[in-house]
Amino acid sequence: METPLPVLGIIVPCYNEKDIIADSIVKLLELIRQFTGSGIIDGKSFLAVVDDRSRDNSWDIIREMSSRHRELKAIRLAANRGHQYALLAGLLEYSEVTDCLISVDADLQDDIGVIAKMIEKFRQGNDIVFGVRNKRKPDAAFKRATAYGFYRLMNLFGVNVLHNHADFRLTSRRINVELKEFSEVNLFLRGIFPFMGFNTAVVYYDRRERLGGKSKYPFRRMVSLALDGITSFSTVPLRFITFIGFLVFIICLFLMGYALWAYLTHRTIAGWFSTVLPFYFLGGVQILCIGILGEYLGKIYKEVKRRPRFTVDERI
Repeated sequence: METPLPVLGIIVPCYNEKDIIADSIVKLLELIRQFTGSGIIDGKSFLAVVDDRSRDNSWDIIREMSSRHRELKAIRLAANRGHQYALLAGLLEYSEVTDCLISVDADLQDDIGVIAKMIEKFRQGNDIVFGVRNKRKPDAAFKRATAYGFYRLMNLFGVNVLHNHADFRLTSRRINVELKEFSEVNLFLRGIFPFMGFNTAVVYYDRRERLGGKSKYPFRRMVSLALDGITSFSTVPLRFITFIGFLVFIICLFLMGYALWAYLTHRTIAGWFSTVLPFYFLGGVQILCIGILGEYLGKIYKEVKRRPRFTVDERI
């Protein structure tokens, strides 16, 4: 019996993208119509834009275009919550009305030409299809270096993420429904999907130039994302504190031996070695450990409050 065509939804998080959002919508709608005409996806497939409470007129552009294109849906969040939450809002909003969802950033630097391969992998029985960047030539050297450092740092701390995979991926309905069970406030979707397991596949592509405008993911947001990923999926920093304590204990034993040797050979500087050096050393270690504990405590504080992760203001 022939497998029915899947109903596809393409989710596009958007924040202050007035320069490119119209072009991105047109390109993605053309792709959906092409796939529909070729018999790759069902005619009920659609594009959904999630506006993360943009401060420019992005939402006005989206609303106006939705009146002209029946395949275009949209939701607007009541407050700016960040890229990960905007993406989550789209995945949860349309999880039960589609067979699969594909998330892609509004700048379309991720090659939408491989979406056909993603759908093919899905129809072969894969629940998650990761889009992985093969080359990042359009990115500046600093951007490439920080991205490389980000993935290396994640792997160093034991967080299971795919190198050069951002948030360009296909997820099946059962994955999107299962995602509702992951209720954490400290959200790191790049770690959640590999953690879920199921049948997965990878498609590779070359990163492209932005259609226009500037990236909304500066270095500070990448650092924040890295902290969320580490503290959400790894206890290595806490174990690092235990290691530091043990290391300090060993160093203190050597220092005690050195101090005894210096005393016996009359090479001591009265009062300096025994007070100043241990004071600064132990003080720095304590501040570092308190900072790591504080980071985890802050995450726990956010989790136990159980506040809504996002609120939808308007639906189209």
